[in-house]
Amino acid sequence: MRINKKIPATLFITSSFLYLFAYIVFDNKFATLIRMFKKLCKTILYKWMGWQVEVTESTPDKCIICVAPHTSNWDFVIGELYYGSIGLTSNFLMKKEWFFWPLGALFRRIGGIPVERSRHTSLTDQMAEKAIKAKRFSLAVTPEGTRSLARQWKRGFYFIALKANLPILLYAIDYPNKRIVCKKTLVPSGDVEADMCTIMNYYSNYQGKHPEKFAVETYN
Repeated sequence: MRINKKIPATLFITSSFLYLFAYIVFDNKFATLIRMFKKLCKTILYKWMGWQVEVTESTPDKCIICVAPHTSNWDFVIGELYYGSIGLTSNFLMKKEWFFWPLGALFRRIGGIPVERSRHTSLTDQMAEKAIKAKRFSLAVTPEGTRSLARQWKRGFYFIALKANLPILLYAIDYPNKRIVCKKTLVPSGDVEADMCTIMNYYSNYQGKHPEKFAVETYN
């Protein structure tokens, strides 16, 4: 039986809102509900969508989660299904204007970090400061910064990791083989170009949903 591609996403989004509502109202005390949500994420991702996981790296309390290739909105759904299936949440950046009541409480619960672009300090400095002060901090970033073709990757995630002394977990969404892969953790050395070359070499082995929209930088 073929399953409409929209069904997994619809089920995931609907169940996520129900789960998050209970999470906020009952302060994460519904262990049964959490287990049900994890099971649903596993069912959708592995059984219905046919994805596999090849993850050899452990996730520390504080880290940067680098995710590529990023060529489709489906990347977010797949990523959230994976993290939901293992019972973890990751931080993500949003404009501070979205953090009004009651959405602000919801976004913070699921890992949202308000971005204050009007501050004199840079965004990387803001995030590094938050990471240093936080007990847990796992910021998920897509280094291309866009779903369109980007031949120059952003470096912000690297400098956040460097300033806050965080490891960078390299997660790949390998669409042709339906794999979520993480087989390398990079600890920033301070040599930006050498470390970015290592990152590019790692991601050159993977393809996104739309391969024509993904490119890695080349180094001599």
